[in-house]
Amino acid sequence: MSDSNPDKQRVIPIISDTTSTTGFNLYASEKLIYPRSVSGYFTNLRWLAVWVTQIIFYGLPWIDWGQRQAVLFDLGTRRFYILGLVLHPQDLVYLSVLLIVAAYSLFLFTAVAGRLWCGYACPQTVYTEIFLWIEKKICGDRSAHMRRDAEPWSAQKIGRKTVKHAIWLAFSLWTGFTFVGYFTPIRVLGAEVFALDLGAWELFWVFFYGLATYGNAGFLREQICKHMCPYARFQSAMFDRDTLVVTYDQARGDPRGSRSRKADPIKLNLGACVDCDLCVQVCPTGIDIRNGLQYECIGCGACADACDTVMDKMGYKRGLVKYATENALANGWSKAQTWRHVLRPRILIYSSVLMAIVLALAYSVHERKEFRVDVVRDRGVMARIVEGGKIENVYRLQVMNASEAVRQYKVTISGLPGLEISSDNLVSVGAAQTHWMVVRAVLPFGAAEPGSHKIKFRIYSIDMDDEESEKSTFIVPIN
Repeated sequence: MSDSNPDKQRVIPIISDTTSTTGFNLYASEKLIYPRSVSGYFTNLRWLAVWVTQIIFYGLPWIDWGQRQAVLFDLGTRRFYILGLVLHPQDLVYLSVLLIVAAYSLFLFTAVAGRLWCGYACPQTVYTEIFLWIEKKICGDRSAHMRRDAEPWSAQKIGRKTVKHAIWLAFSLWTGFTFVGYFTPIRVLGAEVFALDLGAWELFWVFFYGLATYGNAGFLREQICKHMCPYARFQSAMFDRDTLVVTYDQARGDPRGSRSRKADPIKLNLGACVDCDLCVQVCPTGIDIRNGLQYECIGCGACADACDTVMDKMGYKRGLVKYATENALANGWSKAQTWRHVLRPRILIYSSVLMAIVLALAYSVHERKEFRVDVVRDRGVMARIVEGGKIENVYRLQVMNASEAVRQYKVTISGLPGLEISSDNLVSVGAAQTHWMVVRAVLPFGAAEPGSHKIKFRIYSIDMDDEESEKSTFIVPIN
């Protein structure tokens, strides 16, 4: 957060003591955090994740697939388009499996290397990085920003903050516009924006998502990770002593103390840590990694990059702050030994189960037929005797064409001797459309005993040489 004096403390709740006239603080005060810029291996990985995720998010709605948007969740027609797939409400099982895959992946990645999702791909982290970059370009790096915030208000200070917040707000609204573009065709949405003709719900969600981005990435920042995100609270249940986490090598670093580059730390009875506090200054949540593993740590590795830079300047070996496991630090394991313990039975079981689910999902999608049929007996029409002395039952068939071309379908019926369809049994269904057709089935009088009889409808795709079958019942009335 950046728009207050660096010495100003966050507002904290005050609750009055019912037995006293004196109030008391529920929580300790927290100073505003001004993260310092840093460069290094993990920072580069983090920015790579920013670029990849945002290119996908902002670019995907503008890609066409045939005559439509490549990815579109059309709630109005209740159809989801994902590249070549057209999903109907009946395909909800795929969403359920995807959620299972996402949850299992979270368990697996957390057991392997802690809060990787939080540090590299979580939208809160990604947008905070982008907002911080914009802030740095306008307000300067950490020291300049803190100095300017401490200065009295002036035209220049107001101007900088106005420009910063204007860019933040414009970026946030563009993010909200892109989000809604996954549910309303984005080119149609853009035309509505320029014509000032947005629908009420579209307008609401553009501003809701945009202002949420503006507030979370511009103001709340680390408070989301520390206090509002539930993952920070239950992550410890997925950690163990062989989980890779960002750690400080206390045995090598302590006792801490400043010294010149030429000084011999052994003679000074000092460890490798020069106590520069850069690891704290670059931390987006403001923690000191030297105090051990903390739930606020999002595993971004910024402190490791900052420490490695200092170690290089001092001529010391890198890795005072690094990704390691508790057992590796305690036993002095090499990287090879550490990784052998990281790939423990728990991880192999998680990986096997996750792979099995993903393969099953891929197979199911690959074998998914391009059409589906539901058969419903028309309960508004009783079984009756019609012309020719035949018994008639009426059915309603819902034919769903999941392909993106017009298809022709033929309906046949079987299950009783002499059973046939007396109505039109051919139907044409438009691309990605659903069509209800009425089917009248007739049976010669006396061909079956009174009661309910099982029958089967077969629906053939004339164009694709494919078929579906659905069971139903035929009612023969009592004489």
